[in-house]
Amino acid sequence: MRVDNANHHGCCHRTMKSNNSHSKEEDPKQETSSTNSHVTTLDSRFNQTLRNVQGLLKGRSFPGKVLITRRSDPVDGTIVGSPGGSRSPSEIDSPPHKHMHDHNHDHDPSEDHSHRDKPNTNITDNKSKPSMSNSEDRTEEAPRFVMGARATDTARLMKFTKVLGGTTVILDKLRELAWSGVPPYLRPNVWRLLLGYAPPNSDRREGVLRRKRIEYFDCVAQYYDVSDNERTDEEINMLRQIAVDCPRTVPDVTFFQQAAVQKSLERILYTWAIRHPASGYVQGINDLATPFLVVFLSEHLEGNVESWSIGDLDPEKISNVEADCYWCLSKLLDGMQDHYTFAQPGIQRLVFKLKELVRRIDEPVAKHIDEQGLEFLQFAFRWFNCLLIREIPFNLVTRLWDTYLAEGDALPDFLVYIFASFLLTWSDKLLKLDFQEMVMFLQHLPTNNWNHQELEMVLSRAFMWHTMFDSCPNHLST
Repeated sequence: MRVDNANHHGCCHRTMKSNNSHSKEEDPKQETSSTNSHVTTLDSRFNQTLRNVQGLLKGRSFPGKVLITRRSDPVDGTIVGSPGGSRSPSEIDSPPHKHMHDHNHDHDPSEDHSHRDKPNTNITDNKSKPSMSNSEDRTEEAPRFVMGARATDTARLMKFTKVLGGTTVILDKLRELAWSGVPPYLRPNVWRLLLGYAPPNSDRREGVLRRKRIEYFDCVAQYYDVSDNERTDEEINMLRQIAVDCPRTVPDVTFFQQAAVQKSLERILYTWAIRHPASGYVQGINDLATPFLVVFLSEHLEGNVESWSIGDLDPEKISNVEADCYWCLSKLLDGMQDHYTFAQPGIQRLVFKLKELVRRIDEPVAKHIDEQGLEFLQFAFRWFNCLLIREIPFNLVTRLWDTYLAEGDALPDFLVYIFASFLLTWSDKLLKLDFQEMVMFLQHLPTNNWNHQELEMVLSRAFMWHTMFDSCPNHLST
């Protein structure tokens, strides 16, 4: 059943009216206590998201006719330090969220509400605001490594320290913090925990990691460090394909052109493929290993990635990094196995959902794409296959992956909302392009000068639309 658009618009208008009446509240607890009892949790979440986003825009209208006006009070936050932005785990067409590898089934349900209650986008709205149509017009003067304040402010660092310092890490609380971005020096440990590779219990952690690393070394000796005479023809061909793809991986980052880095990547990918025969190696998985490689190497190498030399590390550290990459890649792909099996049905299913979501959010754009004969599979398949790694500057990838990993089991479906937000960044531009121009534009999106501000905007819209549509599934029914 399709929900009447006028009713939906009226609902958004009433929600925003409520939002404006509370726009100057700074303390979340005070804001909650001042809210009338008849306002639902969904209203609170939606209002909070609108308050966060409105500081970024001046009278812009989102696709779907949701008008956001600039808040009268200054945005609380400046661009310094480390990534930040909105956050919330999400569930799409599924029962209440069961987080990836989280065995704490008896937690208080109220924690789940707080886990999804507080998206936050503290970004200045001066001078360099991203918009739905002119992100490609940003000048090269925009700092490429500028990061939001959320991940490094003292309060957040104290929260991370408190959560990580306990005997047992509460994964729900860690996900809540990580959604907004993880301070770089904490990221390796946080990612291991979010993926379930490192156990929440700190007493067991060192022993488990040691055992899993030894297991990886044994697998490399058994499957990789053998002659071709001991491999099948299929395995030989697969290894050759991996060897061809590794030099092509993230070609614009010189670090990945080092022979030793490519050899490590080759061992990781081949060992994973042999141990996962249902899918084997699929082009694109090589991209998914790169964020893990950079994050775990950052524990041992300092400075910019471009200046790193893997030759500066002793073999034991390199082996441990490889093992961590292997297990974290395995954990990530366990949640999306059918994305890489024959015909990749998981990706095809999500591309169909993306097309339907875009149609509901911005019908003119969806209609124009359809009229020009462009299929969503022609451009969005690579987005799902490589999780946007090839579409944005590599220095933004780890921040994006903080949100990916915080989503846990809900990630595949939440990708639909992120990619809809990403596509509709250029909604006005797309309406002016014909088929050939759209193909070229979407294959070479103007994101080279993007910084964290644009990325946080994409995530903010994704969260807002998820809040709207996931709670009203009829909006997405035909």
